[in-house]
Amino acid sequence: MNMSDARGARERLVVIGGDAAGMSAASQARRLKGPDELEIVAFERGHFTSFSACGIPYWVGGDVPDRELLIARTAEEHRARDIDLRMRTEVTELDVDRGRVRARDLDSGAESWTSYDKLVIATGARPIRPELPGMDAPGVHGVQTLDDGQALLDTLSRTRGRRAVVVGAGYIGVEMAEAMINRGYEVTVVNRGREPMATLDPDMGLLVHRAMEGMGITMVNDAEVTRLLTGDDGRVRAVATRDAEYPADVVILGIGVRPETALARTAGLPVGEHGGLLTDRSMRVRGSENIWAGGDCVEVLDLVSGQLRHIPLGTHANKHGQIIGANAGGGYATFPGVVGTAVSKVCDLEIARTGLREKDAHRVGLRFESVTIESTSRAGYYPNASPMTVKMLAELRTGRLLGVQIVGREGAGKRVDIAAVALTAGMTVDRMTALDLGYAPPFSPVWDPILVAARKAAAKIRASM
Repeated sequence: MNMSDARGARERLVVIGGDAAGMSAASQARRLKGPDELEIVAFERGHFTSFSACGIPYWVGGDVPDRELLIARTAEEHRARDIDLRMRTEVTELDVDRGRVRARDLDSGAESWTSYDKLVIATGARPIRPELPGMDAPGVHGVQTLDDGQALLDTLSRTRGRRAVVVGAGYIGVEMAEAMINRGYEVTVVNRGREPMATLDPDMGLLVHRAMEGMGITMVNDAEVTRLLTGDDGRVRAVATRDAEYPADVVILGIGVRPETALARTAGLPVGEHGGLLTDRSMRVRGSENIWAGGDCVEVLDLVSGQLRHIPLGTHANKHGQIIGANAGGGYATFPGVVGTAVSKVCDLEIARTGLREKDAHRVGLRFESVTIESTSRAGYYPNASPMTVKMLAELRTGRLLGVQIVGREGAGKRVDIAAVALTAGMTVDRMTALDLGYAPPFSPVWDPILVAARKAAAKIRASM
């Protein structure tokens, strides 16, 4: 018997996960169908809903003064829209055959089953936390949720020492390094990679490395953490690698995340090689008629390489939620894929990338040329023009743009959006040289840095034929 039969004509949509993808889906479905047609029940195991995880480093660093500013919509606001949002409630089991989920109230311990006609899985991603000695010691923090951010701030308020070690040098790592610099800490970043920001090619990562050292951050690359050392009080006191120990009064983990798909795996739902759930273009889980998934727990199509990737970003999660909500609410929408655009900063250094790195292109069998140019954010004669480096990859023979990386100061990072649009449109670098971009001395040179790189890449492609 269909579950909706027992409740009359009204269907029930159950959402697992109360952040970007889950609550965007719930809200969009509610816009399409009123409570008389669709009951919506959402489960969130944390204390907060619809919050900006991307803003946590800036809250910890003091740029964002109040935690509440990171909350886009409170639980009460969702409930006012006839969404039955159950906070501090964790879904522990998914019964696909019978169309129900088991949930546990984390405060009372009470458990109950809830049936569904339609299900949204938006369980997000979990921080990578290696099983090393001392990893669970007081003073060691991840920064995935607002609860994590608050716990870190509480530790900082109680800590007398001013030495911070950040483990990992990806987006979270460099952003947390900035946050600790802003708080007056002596910062060491321990990174297992050749250079920071593995989302860049090493030559561009080197620019980030040099800039971070210029900010007073100690960079330790090619270093594998072997254990965290603790003092007599049990608190963390140092991070150890095979070659050295780095004193620490607080340790922040910025190693990355993995899709949180244990619940779905156990239920027999399909996952890909990166550990994320596999969906079709409507974000429906493959092989399921009434289950959708989105956000950091899914894999997405890379439009440049044609491969599936796991890219945990709030921009994607919100789009996934909108698409899922439209489909679960009786409408129709699809998610075409991504080009892998991301932007970040550490202090005044801006870091951006879109498309493929060199090793990505090699992995999928693409032959290419790469160029690197130096330019400025404004006309060279205009006050405060700042330098930037642009690297561009283009496919041999066709000249199709494959990827762009940018490292520079103010005005550098968001230029990557030009390349993201060009990638999405499948443009060649030769075609890009004719783009009609805005110009005035306070905003760019006559030839924007992206166009300079495109001209150089187009010339290199022609010369190779």
